[in-house]
Amino acid sequence: MELNNQLKALADKIEQLKNQIETEESTKHAFVLPFINLLGYDSFNPTEVVPEFTADLGLKKGEKVDYAIFNDGNPVMIIECKNWKEDLNIHNSQLARYFHVTHTRFALLTNGVEYRFYTDLDETNIMDQKPFLEFNVTNLKENTIHEISKFHKSNFDIDKIVNNASSLKFTKEIKKIINGELQEPTYNFVRLFAGQVYSGRLTERIMEEFSELVKKAFNQTISERVNDRLNSALNKETEKQQEEELEEEEEISKVITTEEELEAFRIVVAILRRKIVINRIVHRDTQSYFGILLDDNNRKPICRLHLDGNKKYISLFDQNKNVQREQIQSINDIYSFEEQLLQTIDYYEHEQ
Repeated sequence: MELNNQLKALADKIEQLKNQIETEESTKHAFVLPFINLLGYDSFNPTEVVPEFTADLGLKKGEKVDYAIFNDGNPVMIIECKNWKEDLNIHNSQLARYFHVTHTRFALLTNGVEYRFYTDLDETNIMDQKPFLEFNVTNLKENTIHEISKFHKSNFDIDKIVNNASSLKFTKEIKKIINGELQEPTYNFVRLFAGQVYSGRLTERIMEEFSELVKKAFNQTISERVNDRLNSALNKETEKQQEEELEEEEEISKVITTEEELEAFRIVVAILRRKIVINRIVHRDTQSYFGILLDDNNRKPICRLHLDGNKKYISLFDQNKNVQREQIQSINDIYSFEEQLLQTIDYYEHEQ
């Protein structure tokens, strides 16, 4: 939950500041370093975060990657940063070269808004062409936040992340294919369904008809599933409310209002009737106390009476609704608190 809130705060910061950020260096300090920090790494600790990490390429010396994250003294992830306005697609090859020479397991390409995590699933020590985790930090889904949490210092486990990366990568690619087919079904996709429901020859005209039918059927199916889930959630909420109401009714049924409590209520009414009409004064009995309210409003308690035990009490309320509990010997002692009770009515009347 904490990571969720931190990511939301970073997203809000990005939306507020991005139009004032002009350079790559400003992007690093305003957006990327805070992201590194919320993963649990101290960007000011050179044993955890090394800026300008050396990534010499053969004879080409002096090559540096923007940041390297260290864990147990070893670099586990390199980070290449770009200006938040830049398109990341043109920078993959540069990061791939750094990945090869630094021998890390993970590489992150980011412009502070978009984040792309890579590893070497296809070939050892050769960065994959496609990221296994990709997201826009200003538009995060719950399952993505769960994946980000795996990179937190407290959770970091190379083997677990790598094993899960393959699933993430292929799932992402499959979802892209599904979305593409839903928007514009391919010939083979349409044929897959048309061949199972149409017994005639699949001519070009028939395939065109089925292209629209397949798209329509999928959209309706998705819509129906969403509605089913919403209805299910609403039904559960209704059931919960009904259960709560039943519990409340059962609790009320256990409450027995005594004649002494009703007599105490009449005393309070007698005190307050000089200031307000009596039908505004209402009592509610509970298992814990006998409450007296103004306008039948829980937010306007006048007093509470505790008369069932060996000792009797009256609870009074000040302007801030702080409770003052006083012991009484009998309900006739309620008259002693006439001034406080009238003052409580004044508090509520002045609020209006």
